[in-house]
Amino acid sequence: MTTGVIVGVIASRVKLPDVVLFIGAGMLLGQGLQWINEQSSSLFNQLILITGSSLILFDGGRNIRLKGLKKVGWTVAMLSVPGVLITVAIVGAAIHLLFAIDWLYALLAAAVIASTDPASIIPVFRQVKIRERVRETVESESAFNDATGSIITFALLAAATGESLHVGVIAWDFVRTAVGGILVGIVIGFILTYLVAHSRIGVLRQYATITMLLAALGAYLVGDLLHVSGFMATFIAGLIWGNTSEFGLHMNDKKEEITHFSDNITVIMRMLIFVLLGSQFDFKLLSNYWWQSLLTVIILMFIARPATVFLSALPDRKSRWSFREMLFMVWVRETGVIPAALSGMLAGIGVAHADVIAAVTFMAIILTILVQASTTAWMARKLGIEVR
Repeated sequence: MTTGVIVGVIASRVKLPDVVLFIGAGMLLGQGLQWINEQSSSLFNQLILITGSSLILFDGGRNIRLKGLKKVGWTVAMLSVPGVLITVAIVGAAIHLLFAIDWLYALLAAAVIASTDPASIIPVFRQVKIRERVRETVESESAFNDATGSIITFALLAAATGESLHVGVIAWDFVRTAVGGILVGIVIGFILTYLVAHSRIGVLRQYATITMLLAALGAYLVGDLLHVSGFMATFIAGLIWGNTSEFGLHMNDKKEEITHFSDNITVIMRMLIFVLLGSQFDFKLLSNYWWQSLLTVIILMFIARPATVFLSALPDRKSRWSFREMLFMVWVRETGVIPAALSGMLAGIGVAHADVIAAVTFMAIILTILVQASTTAWMARKLGIEVR
């Protein structure tokens, strides 16, 4: 925690996103000085990743306006489903050629890194102010495409372990997981929001911040227990919590208290998540596949991501995205917590070519966070997307 506070102060002075310096500090303390030795498979590590991601994702949903989301809904849907499939296809082909492994495992590795990461993106946008509709699109994409990436990963994993691969089964799993997560988020979000914000039955009004914490973590846990997307559920619960006025509810008197609490808890989670992730980078593994992994991630950043964004956003005539806005969405594409968790899980169960999957995942996290996240503000200014 002390390291996180010091790094946070430095980040504000040098005007860099704090997640960049958090992950750098983790590399120094973990792989460099050996002061942190927390395994990715440990209970503490998993608890921090899940809890932190849920709280950050809830906060991201809380800061998105439903009116704005409706305007960009088509683009978000395209980025979250067809966009992930485009990424998997392009990156999978690259991995197949560069690593000379079977198509199934190449696509599995691509699916692991196909989704963007809300725990990386949302904190960056707390520090870099950009056009609201661009922010809402990218943040919403990062929430929704986790479900798509996870479902494709598990479907390909089932095929790799001997089960048959059916498009119909994959489609049904996606619908069940995504829609189930949305429904869980709606139910928990509405119930707890009413108990805080309703003028007559708001019996939890004095415990608004505690109830908000319960909504974020409860939505994830219920979603996970029902085998639907817990991350989707917590994002939707946050979306409802942050748009109470749309439902005739108000908690303006609690706004300052809630904002202060949320800001502090998400900063703590960012510190823990990214210092831990940085400490777990396996540079020995990367050295075995460094050039193949590097080329794979370059293809992800400069071929797969542009194809995904332009093919998803150009058909959306209602949003009328400018070229500069689409170019900015191309650049803002961090990989982080969810891919790291998926990669660790595959390694834990002994999947073939798990070392290749881990190397590609590590390289994607390093490049996208240290290169793209650190230049988000600069790119926003150059493209005229930043707002004062």
